[in-house]
Amino acid sequence: MSTSNPEVTAEAIQGRIDGSFPADMGVEPLELTDEHCRGRIVVDDRHLHPGRLVHGGAWVALADSVAAWQTFRHLPSGYDFTTIEMKLNVLAGGRPGDELIATAEPLHAGRTTHVVEVRVHRDERLVANLLVTQLVLAPEV
Repeated sequence: MSTSNPEVTAEAIQGRIDGSFPADMGVEPLELTDEHCRGRIVVDDRHLHPGRLVHGGAWVALADSVAAWQTFRHLPSGYDFTTIEMKLNVLAGGRPGDELIATAEPLHAGRTTHVVEVRVHRDERLVANLLVTQLVLAPEV
């Protein structure tokens, strides 16, 4: 299905997520091309567990959102998707004030599934990795 939907841009994504969970979590789109997508959060209190490190759900909110934007870029108009599997490895803790940059790259963009890898960096350090599989949903007739 190696489709490219150039109307799916960082600016379009920003408008689409307004008022949604990713926006509430402070997830910001930075860049979106056919080859990769980048987004970020700047860690604040809403991202922390009681031990004052980034909560697992916040890592997933960032990485899964950026993976979703990459998937949208490769879907035909009118198609949608849902996440069917994900695996997250957190390699280092995140703390208040940290800027976490997530970069998603498509590994597979087929007719029925897409697989996206997301690497999250703090400065130059890899701090998390997410692998996500999306189920492609055709428009309802």
